[in-house]
Amino acid sequence: MMSGMRWTPWLRRWSEEWISTAQPDTLDPAVLRDRWLGFAPATEEEVAAAEARLGVRLPPSYREFLLTTNGWRNAGAFVRRMRDTHTLGRLRDLEPHWQVWEDLAADDSDSDSDGSLFTRSLLLSLEADAGILFLDPADVDQAGEWAAYSLFSWRAAPPVRFGSFRELMEALYAEFHRIHRPAGPTRDFWDAQVEQARLDALAGSVDDAAEVLERAADFGRDRATVLHAQILLFLGREHEANQLIGQLLHLPSQPDDFLTDPLFTEEFVPYLFHDHARTNQPHRLSTLGTAMIGERPEIMRMVAEHRPRFQTPVPHMTYGNPEFDEQIRRARAAHAGETDTLWAAIRLAMPLWRPRTADHIAPVALLADPVLKATITPERGRELLSTPRGAA
Repeated sequence: MMSGMRWTPWLRRWSEEWISTAQPDTLDPAVLRDRWLGFAPATEEEVAAAEARLGVRLPPSYREFLLTTNGWRNAGAFVRRMRDTHTLGRLRDLEPHWQVWEDLAADDSDSDSDGSLFTRSLLLSLEADAGILFLDPADVDQAGEWAAYSLFSWRAAPPVRFGSFRELMEALYAEFHRIHRPAGPTRDFWDAQVEQARLDALAGSVDDAAEVLERAADFGRDRATVLHAQILLFLGREHEANQLIGQLLHLPSQPDDFLTDPLFTEEFVPYLFHDHARTNQPHRLSTLGTAMIGERPEIMRMVAEHRPRFQTPVPHMTYGNPEFDEQIRRARAAHAGETDTLWAAIRLAMPLWRPRTADHIAPVALLADPVLKATITPERGRELLSTPRGAA
């Protein structure tokens, strides 16, 4: 069964992008000459010989990969070389020391006859940074694809499962983009997707927008992270949103001028101060508390500048553009403590709301006020996001 993956053009693009970000003296001369991170294709006879030696038929997407290139260089940022048909083998035979990770791996296979995940799997990686890539022949889907895994000891986390070899390679490609950020058609594609997702989010298509933004963030598009964090906050997924905001507060992922952008200073900053006052503890730092660790002069300047506004008994903040802000203040003064009535007033005010910047898609400042935040349950947050808003 075919995997449906057109390996050659995709791997050619990957090769060109990798070469564009690498120092020439770090590249194999053959890579520079051929503009190709791979090797010559394996023959059907070589693949069949490997299958006979291992006693299995390889899954479709991996088989097609080998028939495109018998091995691969620079798979993501931490795998320098992948195995070919001659070096492919059982993990237990080639690198048996990885079996110490067995207790952390969730093994969902129905059969114990082939041993554990770490004894039955095929090792794909040849040279990696304290990590491995492998395929599990006991975890097979209806298309004949085997589950694939990546494991790096320095991540101190269980193996990450992918549905197939193809999905593993797509994740490694995204990782390369996230770290090296090459220019080219892939970056341009995701930037266009992010802009469309922004428009979709403002039109009320919250789930579709969130899905695109999450994937774009995997490719290192920071604008997607800014937008996605706003959606997650209103869906009640604060932990995930705070992780994204924390990423934005740490270089090099921080977008240019992010700390001085009105979206940050008037929306995210009051939310961060409120979250800090509510959650920061010696053994569990808030997002803002974590950002202030270490030599971070830009963060310390930001905190010093805004602390007088937001760490006072009555924070000096606005809830948005003047028309929206006035309505919210009036409703808060009249209905503080009346959760349902105050929520109804927020809903009535939403047609007046306008984005502060091009990347502003939801009134995050509402969540910085404990009185207003108490009215916005995840269900109501979804209702707000599902309502078209911000029209001129």
